[in-house]
Amino acid sequence: MWYVYIPRSADFPDQEYTGCTTDLKQRLLAHNSGKSAHTAKFAPWKLLWYCAFPDKHKALEFEKYLKSHSGRAFAGKRLVQPNVNSN
Repeated sequence: MWYVYIPRSADFPDQEYTGCTTDLKQRLLAHNSGKSAHTAKFAPWKLLWYCAFPDKHKALEFEKYLKSHSGRAFAGKRLVQPNVNSN
């Protein structure tokens, strides 16, 4: 299976990431241990949403869509709860 996922930074809640992997647990561990250059400075990460795809190409297409302007808007409205500060 292929997974498209969206984590949010615990310390920087305005930071979210969209990715694709075959091993979701290992990939989240990599994000949280600083092994991913794109996400290291915003660790730790909490998984907000994921979806499993049996087809690699469908997963990569959906990841690409979620990274587009309209895809980010869709994710914000339909997939993840907005960040609400508790201040």
